[in-house]
Amino acid sequence: MKDYQELIVWQKAMSLAAVIYRTAGELPREELYNLAMQLKRASVSVPSNIAEGYSRDTTKDYVRFLYIARGSLAEIETQLLLCVKLGLLTVDQISEGQSLSKEVGRMLNGLISKLNPEP
Repeated sequence: MKDYQELIVWQKAMSLAAVIYRTAGELPREELYNLAMQLKRASVSVPSNIAEGYSRDTTKDYVRFLYIARGSLAEIETQLLLCVKLGLLTVDQISEGQSLSKEVGRMLNGLISKLNPEP
């Protein structure tokens, strides 16, 4: 592959970021600088870390950035669930983001395993 943009996981992560941005836009105005910003930052972090890791010189660095991206997915999932728990969003409103997050997580796990076969 010539470019990180060819990676399906990066493409899916970009789709996830777009979905999360739309979902965050459904939060009440008083959450604009709290949960909405946290969700947006975490969602941008996923494709950004995939791209940054891909551009690094070593596989070890690449894998480290993939782990960071995976951590950002956990943040997104947690924040979406918190939005529901607080009554700010419904389960239906977060379902697309949750689904994409799980898919990107599976893809990241597969890529990490392929690049770093040692546990």
